[in-house]
Amino acid sequence: MRGQRWVATHGKQFGFGLIPGLITLVLYAAALVALALWGTDFVTWATPFADDWSSPWPGLFRGFLTAVLFALALLLSVITFTAATLVIGQPFYESLSEKVDRDVSPDGTAPESGLPLWRELLISTRDSLRIVARAVVWGVLLFALGFIPFVGQTVVPVIGFFVTGYFLTEELTAVALQRRNIVLRDRLTMLRSRRMLVWGFGTPLGLAFLVPFVAVFLMPGAVAGATLMARDLLGEETREENEESEADDNSVSR
Repeated sequence: MRGQRWVATHGKQFGFGLIPGLITLVLYAAALVALALWGTDFVTWATPFADDWSSPWPGLFRGFLTAVLFALALLLSVITFTAATLVIGQPFYESLSEKVDRDVSPDGTAPESGLPLWRELLISTRDSLRIVARAVVWGVLLFALGFIPFVGQTVVPVIGFFVTGYFLTEELTAVALQRRNIVLRDRLTMLRSRRMLVWGFGTPLGLAFLVPFVAVFLMPGAVAGATLMARDLLGEETREENEESEADDNSVSR
């Protein structure tokens, strides 16, 4: 909520941060529409062994596989949307994150990686692919567990939301933490040490991202909030906290 409030009071940064999400949304929507139009043809091509089955089994079998394929694509699109948006919008979100740091930092400065843009993009893409690979493994596992009666319809979705929240938080905080030259392994260790904070940030965001188009409008604020969270994880004071600390010190002195 602090991140969303920050972009609400910095309208230019909010509009600037919408661009990558809109680009990613168009690309994902095109892919899902293509899958909806030609998914049946793909499944038919991939299952030639069903051609010799007696009616109506080929149609039922292929219809089921098409539905499963589309559902899996939807699940993966939710899990990977943030990663794809961050890769596409690296320069946009890097600039937004720096402005948040400068705005809340007591000395008005922001950490800089000192790396050229191409190097930052390379590291960001590499780390995002690693996280997406982990997310895909979890997504496939949870999708398979979803077929277990009762457990698949109750426990598994809850676990899925927490898993999604964890990976969302990692991807979003990576913008600020990578600028501080903190490598992926150390970032994951840091997040595992504050699981409740990570789930509290990422899980509600993951639920909100399930609503069509919401992810696009929440992404700028999510990046801003993740920057504030990165400062919290590293114990970096904000200007507001610094002022409160000074006020308390003055009160004690009196």
